[in-house]
Amino acid sequence: MSDNKGLVVRKTNLPVVINDNSLTAYLEKIKTFPVLSEEEEVRLVNNLQQNGDMQAAQTLVTSHLRLAAKIAMTYRHYGLPMADVISEANIGLMQAVKKFDLSKKVRLATYAIWWIKAAINDYILRSWSLVKIGTSAAQKKLFYNLKRIKAKLGIYDNKGLSPQETKQIAQELVVDEQEVKDMSVRLSGDSSLNTAIADDEDERTERIDLLVDKSQNVEERIAIAQEAAYKKEIIRKCLSQLSEREQYIIKNRLLTSTPQTLNEVGEKFGISRERVRQIEDAAMKKLKELVLLAISVKK
Repeated sequence: MSDNKGLVVRKTNLPVVINDNSLTAYLEKIKTFPVLSEEEEVRLVNNLQQNGDMQAAQTLVTSHLRLAAKIAMTYRHYGLPMADVISEANIGLMQAVKKFDLSKKVRLATYAIWWIKAAINDYILRSWSLVKIGTSAAQKKLFYNLKRIKAKLGIYDNKGLSPQETKQIAQELVVDEQEVKDMSVRLSGDSSLNTAIADDEDERTERIDLLVDKSQNVEERIAIAQEAAYKKEIIRKCLSQLSEREQYIIKNRLLTSTPQTLNEVGEKFGISRERVRQIEDAAMKKLKELVLLAISVKK
């Protein structure tokens, strides 16, 4: 059923945030669910796993909705509807409750963090397919910075960009104008996962209800995280072999979610934007060679 605040409560009594306008009501609602003690948590997990007690499952989920929302809010700068991000976080939470193993000797919250982040990351990958390996540097820059640049230029709506606006953004981020157009369309063309596809007297069915979970298990996630940490350490060591200016340009142009423009870096070092670009290209070539050498030595 629905209330006048836009909050939907399913038959399971789990609150669902419909859109970003109902976010405040949702956050207030989930504050009313009590936090479980360790003893209560163990009892509920045992009831669920041994007796299939779905009420126990519901209590385990609702008591951790604040955790899911807190993690989801850290993704608010990705340009995606927070209603959908929170819904994905809750899917990850439900998977964690389903797969939780008391023998791991950790609290459910600790275990759930992995599943919640995995679900959100998978949603980002499914929605935009822009942060996968092989994505161009231009697309990454646009994905993370288009909304910021639009705001800087005083563009606050999701309407199509004018030729002049497209040109300004392309120059600001040093990318092709067509890439700016394509990314603007993708970032403004989102379709909510909470769109109703069936609504009768008994139950509302939404797109999110039909999603099939294809998430990797926690062990696979940990292995991936370890591999990422290994690669990050290699890059860190290889970066240290570059000059201070080269390190600054690489870190502040390519290894941050809010990269500086060529003009900003040029002003810092008193050089032209074209000279910054040349140094960046040469430094990246040098860094790639150092990384390849480090990996080959490791093997």
